[in-house]
Amino acid sequence: MAPNLSKATAGVLGDAVAVEGFKPSRFTIKGKNLAVDGHPFLLDVPANIRLTPASTLVPAADAGGVTGGSFLGFDAPAAKSRHVVPVGKLRDIRFMSIFRFKVWWTTHWVGSNGRDVENETQMMVLDRSDSDGGRPYVLLLPIIEGPFRASLESGKVEDYVDLCVESGSSAVTGAVFRAALYLHAGDDPFELVREAVKVVRAHLGTFRTMEEKTPPPIVDKFGWCTWDAFYLKVHPEGVWEGVRRLAEGGCPPGLVLIDDGWQSICHDDDDPASGEEGMNRTSAGEQMPCRLIKFQENHKFREYKQGGMGQFVREMKAAFPTVEQVYVWHALCGYWGGLRPGAPGLPPAKVVAPKLSPGLQRTMEDLAVDKIVNNGVGLVDPKRAHELYDGLHSHLKASGIDGVKVDVIHLLEMLCEEYGGRVELAKAYFSGLTASVRRHFGGNGVIASMEHCNDFMLLGTEAVALGRVGDDFWCTDPSGDPNGTFWLQGCHMVHCAYNSLWMGHFIHPDWDMFQSTHPCAAFHAASRAVSGGPIYVSDAVGQHDFALLRRLALPDGTILRCEGYALPTRDCLFRDPLHDGETMLKIWNVNRFAGVVGVFNCQGGGWSTEARRNKCASEFSVPVTARASPADVEWRGSGAAKKSPIDVKGVDQFAVYWVEARKLDLLRPDEGVELTLEPFTYELLVVAPVRVISAERGIRFAPVGLANMLNTAGAVQAFEFRKDGGGVTAEVGVKGAGEMVAYSSASPRLCRVNGEEVEFAYKDGIVTVDVPWSGSSSKLCRVEYVY
Repeated sequence: MAPNLSKATAGVLGDAVAVEGFKPSRFTIKGKNLAVDGHPFLLDVPANIRLTPASTLVPAADAGGVTGGSFLGFDAPAAKSRHVVPVGKLRDIRFMSIFRFKVWWTTHWVGSNGRDVENETQMMVLDRSDSDGGRPYVLLLPIIEGPFRASLESGKVEDYVDLCVESGSSAVTGAVFRAALYLHAGDDPFELVREAVKVVRAHLGTFRTMEEKTPPPIVDKFGWCTWDAFYLKVHPEGVWEGVRRLAEGGCPPGLVLIDDGWQSICHDDDDPASGEEGMNRTSAGEQMPCRLIKFQENHKFREYKQGGMGQFVREMKAAFPTVEQVYVWHALCGYWGGLRPGAPGLPPAKVVAPKLSPGLQRTMEDLAVDKIVNNGVGLVDPKRAHELYDGLHSHLKASGIDGVKVDVIHLLEMLCEEYGGRVELAKAYFSGLTASVRRHFGGNGVIASMEHCNDFMLLGTEAVALGRVGDDFWCTDPSGDPNGTFWLQGCHMVHCAYNSLWMGHFIHPDWDMFQSTHPCAAFHAASRAVSGGPIYVSDAVGQHDFALLRRLALPDGTILRCEGYALPTRDCLFRDPLHDGETMLKIWNVNRFAGVVGVFNCQGGGWSTEARRNKCASEFSVPVTARASPADVEWRGSGAAKKSPIDVKGVDQFAVYWVEARKLDLLRPDEGVELTLEPFTYELLVVAPVRVISAERGIRFAPVGLANMLNTAGAVQAFEFRKDGGGVTAEVGVKGAGEMVAYSSASPRLCRVNGEEVEFAYKDGIVTVDVPWSGSSSKLCRVEYVY
């Protein structure tokens, strides 16, 4: 057991004391209150709470030099498989949090008191205070201790915050906990989370952070997913036609994702020998009780020109050279209902009846959960989980498949009673998945989905480096609300933006597909363009808005991707952009030579604590006004990029380009602009540092990017300036084609593209030049501005 480095006073832990060789924690229990740097933030802490300085468990060197945090645990009167204990009262301190609103998915929630804390909270950040000497930001991060996993929730009385630890198995019990919750403090909310995850990584040793991994190559591809185009009726000829229509429209995909509907499955009451293989089960949710009956593809793909999936993939890649990556979907347990027991050629499986924990019972009603609970899951014994993945993936690899989308991940916690609890079952399955991905798919050829819980983040991300950070893109509301066509899109953006604050340290954020013909298609497209993740659509075959898609995709199946991943701006962290009627969602990211701020009016619906589901809140769907500033971009790169590629030291002016309005403002670092947006509309602001390229002549310059692309600044891949005889030349390397925009305090004497003089326009400080397509995104066009 770790040493307890606190002294007891009147039955309550007292101030932490220094121990030789260890740095004292910033967290102490003063009297009855839990404090950071002497500032109380949780009051009336019960006497059974235990605080352990992180430095006693994690050497600073192992945590990248990060110190000062503490682990929190408790003593219980009896050993049980589930404990819910009060930690302390939270009163009048603003917080933001991430909680599970569905079994599979998390989202953002804010409040100020213990009673506001939501069920199954995965992380919680308390706002800083500028009074009383300045309390820093405080992160409360529930983690894993032994076979137990932790979460936070609202206490039953008096604004207590409760800590829940559970094993998931009545046979796995405990009474003494010392590190179920990690506490960290800091003055930068983005660095706060990054540092805390590094400490937890050093403590647990069960995952790797994104600083140690590389996302798969699909993050730089424009993709097409078959789901909304076919649902379960997907077939080779349809996939081929879908790719052909996109290519003919000038937006050929670099990624094709064949979603659910390709596998050999059947219901328990179906005869596997009938040849139907589940293809008679195509109504919504009807496939979910089905089980996998073979690793090979179903007859639709197996009978393709007698060569099966392998021949289809080979021919498609040959016919459409941009298609370099083909992924297919499968569930973590093989299929929604797992494996059919006794199916020849598959590892043995047993149908297990799922059991929902009290926390999961308070999540939103979900069709998938209902179907799975009613029909059970054909679970492979965890000792043989590796056989499931190796068998499935070896066949896919031999068929030319480059990676997999692994869905329905957070199912194991419902099945773990007989298998040593949720942690041990998860370790076995994630170990098998990791080994197989390394063996067959380059170590990172995976998209994780339906994975929003700390079990997966802390145990399943040794190799997995890309994952969905939002609930599904819903074209319409499955509950039948016609307004859901709009307000659910705002929910989706908020899920993705805020979840990334936490998840982005474990997996590169994937904002999911969308449809280019949806009423909110441009709203979605703008967010994907600056998300920093892959961009893929699920359009029906031949039903595309090519004008919109060409603002996202280049002619060779690639995209203009930001250097980091998008996060909410600081002034949004502790606000409600869904149903307070006044907060705009603002997200920031960085490209190589400019930052970007995305501004979205998402107001109009979201989580209802009373209804325990997402619902319309049309009274808040109103025009919203917000201020945006160069200061919204975290230029140091905290969180969104390992290190920002942009040095703004000494920069006293920024060229702020409005992508939709097509106008430019010059702002000092502390200045801002006001934007008023109608519901479910957006604006993207390129924030480009202005550089002095000729002090003698007072010429100031900033490359902005391609005005015809949504991620305008992503086109600028190189920039330098040099003295040229008696003048000066600014040179910009451009990826893509279209209208190149730059700010210049003076008109150039001439412009050249790839060495040839070209026409240009200069008006109100904006220089525009037409840039041709070079033939490849790897070949930049060289644009010179000669003064």
